[in-house]
Amino acid sequence: MENLTQKKKVTIMVALMAAMFFAAINQTIVSTAMPRIIAMLGGIEYYTWVITIYMLTSTIATVLVGKLSDIYGRKPFLLFGIIIFSIGAFLCGTSTSIFQLITYRGIQGIGGGILMSATVTAVGDLFAPRERAKWTGIMMAIFGFSSVIGPTLGGFMVDHIAWKWIFWIFLPLGVVAFIMISMMFPKTARKTTESIDYAGSLLLSLGLIALLLGFSWAGTKYAWDSGQTIGLFGAAVVLLVVFILVERTAKSPVLPLSMFKNSIVTVSNSIGFLMNAGMMGAMMYLPFFVQGVLGISPTASGFVNMPMSIAMIFLSALSGRWISKSGKYKRYALIGMPFMVIGMLMMAFMTNVGVAVAAMIVFGIGLGISMPVFTLTVQNAVAPTELGVATATATLFRNLGGTIGIAVMGTVMNSTLSSKLKDAVQSGKGPDLSTVDPETATQLSSFLNPQMLLDQPKLEQLHETLPADVQPLFTHIIELVRSVLSDSLTVVFLFGMALLVIASVLVLFLKEIPLRTSNDMKAKQGEEPADLLKKEPALS
Repeated sequence: MENLTQKKKVTIMVALMAAMFFAAINQTIVSTAMPRIIAMLGGIEYYTWVITIYMLTSTIATVLVGKLSDIYGRKPFLLFGIIIFSIGAFLCGTSTSIFQLITYRGIQGIGGGILMSATVTAVGDLFAPRERAKWTGIMMAIFGFSSVIGPTLGGFMVDHIAWKWIFWIFLPLGVVAFIMISMMFPKTARKTTESIDYAGSLLLSLGLIALLLGFSWAGTKYAWDSGQTIGLFGAAVVLLVVFILVERTAKSPVLPLSMFKNSIVTVSNSIGFLMNAGMMGAMMYLPFFVQGVLGISPTASGFVNMPMSIAMIFLSALSGRWISKSGKYKRYALIGMPFMVIGMLMMAFMTNVGVAVAAMIVFGIGLGISMPVFTLTVQNAVAPTELGVATATATLFRNLGGTIGIAVMGTVMNSTLSSKLKDAVQSGKGPDLSTVDPETATQLSSFLNPQMLLDQPKLEQLHETLPADVQPLFTHIIELVRSVLSDSLTVVFLFGMALLVIASVLVLFLKEIPLRTSNDMKAKQGEEPADLLKKEPALS
């Protein structure tokens, strides 16, 4: 597709951006609304699963679709992804329990994984790495734009209308994206010489499921040293070892191991893993601080996220252009990562809305500068024939990082919260409930629950229904829980910052080779010395 006219490429890019926006907006719109939705459905202990299940299913879909789209082309997977994602989104809106919501989010994750992988890979089909940097930046800006309007719109909707419309409002956009892809995206011939690696696909999927379930349940549903947790991790190790043995002899491996002999691929994927672990694992708890600690409504909470998204939009578009113009990428990773570290550090010690907004701006600057880099580095380091599987592998590592980060930080959050709440009560910081009758004391004790902080209208209603002499005790309890929640979130954000620090150090080891100006790796180009490419072979 690189030989298409520029006009045709731009037309296809419009269709891809519509598909990207459809997937992205349906993700960002739920971020600020999810705490309120969980409060309505109940089951705060399963909060991380609403996020984790999406990441789990999208991760598996991403890696499988990468190789399959190299064989069958991107178009059928783009269309299939839109259909599955739309079905999942519709079902989410019909949920009447937390378990239904988790199930339907899993279906939505399958579609989301297919869409995100196929759209990014399709950009690689259309443009050579040098020009691709600019369009990758624009695609990241589309994702950033969804992050601007999504959280604010989601917060407003959950405050004023039925929450199911959060999942339904953009379904018509899915129809538009489907029609545009169907009409504009060209078909590609199937590679008849390629076979499907069924054994590898099955082993990889089962291994990832065991691994992610282990991290998701450890410390929450089961103890880290429990038989269930050890069994899941053990099964993951065995399955992945067998997977590696199978892939070494597979005719057309679903995940070519030869790619990892390339240091650029290995380092880039490691950075992507750590960056997403720190970012996703900590960012999901920002609404807990804004809504739970500060007592701000979901609508206003969306405005707190907005500065980060705006900064990310402008910087990702600009950095994409800068990379395209210079042909250099490492410097932008070196600049962007420290901004993310500083932003996360500010989150750890934020005490008011002003500091939270400033932290979001700093974090958004770093995210915008560094985000377009690491997929581009992987795509530039492999042969065009492996573009799909390479892109899917990069996405796989980012998704694994996000999923494991969410799971581990969920454990950190829950254990810290439980420990600090217990210590606060035992230390005498809580109210003296001996001054009220036993029934009232029992009722007030039940309010020592952070979930209470996530539904402000219900909190205010409870306060008003209590007798005047009990209201000060209720206020004392709520302030105590807020303080404990704030301290627990500090630990979570610091943990996320530590992961970003490690990722920043790894950037120093990222080798830089010139960005190709053609998808033909054998093409002779003045600005791309062949000896530089040979120093970092893409394939063994």
